[in-house]
Amino acid sequence: MKRINGVLLFLVLLLLPRISEAQCAMCRAVLESSDNVGAAEGINNGIVYLMAVPYILVAVLFYFVYKKMRT
Repeated sequence: MKRINGVLLFLVLLLLPRISEAQCAMCRAVLESSDNVGAAEGINNGIVYLMAVPYILVAVLFYFVYKKMRT
């Protein structure tokens, strides 16, 4: 059962970039076709926030694990 779960997880992680890449191409096409600079800046800021939050959460988690291991 663990082997099947591992294989399924591997397949999902393998296909995930292709799914997300399609959405990025659509967003880029919409932004390139319009002359609205404010919308492009808003999309870029949203991407940065969405990218930064998981890294911050993982860093906080590792900090607490490190602190717990030292005591």
